[in-house]
Amino acid sequence: MNTHRMSRRHFVQTTALAVAGAAVSAQAKPGVNWPIGAFNRPWMQAFGTKTQPITVPQKANWGIDAALTGAEQAGYKYFGYLTTMPDDPFNGSNATPEYLAALKKKTAAHHLHANMCALRQKESSSLEEQIKDVRKQVDNAHTLGTEWMLTFGVEKPDHYATYYNLMADIADYCADKKIKLVMKPHGGGSGASEEILRCIKAVNKPNFKVWYDAGNIIYYTGKDPVEQLKPIVQYVTGFCAKDCDGQKDDVFVQFGQGKVDFPAVFGEMKKAGFNGPVMVECAAGKTFEEVTANAKANRLFLEKVFAAL
Repeated sequence: MNTHRMSRRHFVQTTALAVAGAAVSAQAKPGVNWPIGAFNRPWMQAFGTKTQPITVPQKANWGIDAALTGAEQAGYKYFGYLTTMPDDPFNGSNATPEYLAALKKKTAAHHLHANMCALRQKESSSLEEQIKDVRKQVDNAHTLGTEWMLTFGVEKPDHYATYYNLMADIADYCADKKIKLVMKPHGGGSGASEEILRCIKAVNKPNFKVWYDAGNIIYYTGKDPVEQLKPIVQYVTGFCAKDCDGQKDDVFVQFGQGKVDFPAVFGEMKKAGFNGPVMVECAAGKTFEEVTANAKANRLFLEKVFAAL
């Protein structure tokens, strides 16, 4: 008889303990691996102006081709269509099928996966007109293959009720298209946690969540983004990454140079079970090379913070 032969019961117990130990070790391992992407905004900062040549140093606005090139060169894999221009409506209701097909093709050519489009409502129009227009935007986002639709809330209290009703309709419409509807802090009716919670409760739809923006909390309200995150963190499914010098101050500053405590913010999100994505919205610079280098530096900054969480 082999006295060293392990009994079946002993084998099962030993294996279970080893698996449990490995699980504890995995849980204790620091760091997160949240997806990091870039919005087009670092290369298209100047709202509502026509595209300028890439050789012109300026408050960046070199068009979508430059944005796609810059994001690829900065090492991103995910891309968000955020800042529209006269010649680039992205998923706007006036986008043509030909434009959408060309945009989707050129994005893929830069080895980028577009994961987000923005939603913009015509606040002075009737609810029925807004629903019709925004549903077209959702249809176009579906054509582009994006997973998320980002709304900014509304500023004027007179528009709050219509906005809530619009979002309730669009949340269901987005769900039918397999698109997740989210709102970012942007002043007014989405300024900080109190206003955001009011929106969440008024819309009351499971497909209406939050993409947090710590820089915007500071920019629009001057409040502490860590404390403002805590009451709403369970609704946060994405993050718009920017730093900020202070209330109504510059947001085109490099991460870690402004007032956002990124490790503290992301630490709260990790505790709540957040799992990305994190999209870089801003980068400093007035030439294409500067902006692209700074966009890469912001990506590396986030990776370093994530590794230490």
